[in-house]
Amino acid sequence: MIEELRYYVATPGKRDALVARFQNETKPLFDRHKIAVTSFWTVREEPEALYYVCRFDDEAAMKAAWKAFLADPDWAAVREATESDGPLVASLKSMVLEPVDRICTS
Repeated sequence: MIEELRYYVATPGKRDALVARFQNETKPLFDRHKIAVTSFWTVREEPEALYYVCRFDDEAAMKAAWKAFLADPDWAAVREATESDGPLVASLKSMVLEPVDRICTS
């Protein structure tokens, strides 16, 4: 299993719209494409930031899931509809997380 941390910076003033898109449209599409989101966060000190973690069986599954999601015509329609007044995302960074086993053992 691998986990991916995704860090978004929303276009100024559009973080709430980005969060709403995840809640209402994007999350069901993630489920369809086996993108398991384990948690979402906003950051008090960064008013435009949104973080979330996805879990996949392995790197091949992660690549296949993102490829299928990005090619999904339903995603294209959602993006077009929710960005009629301009893009919601100013930037995006994705990082595959590597666990450090010996630190958090019980």
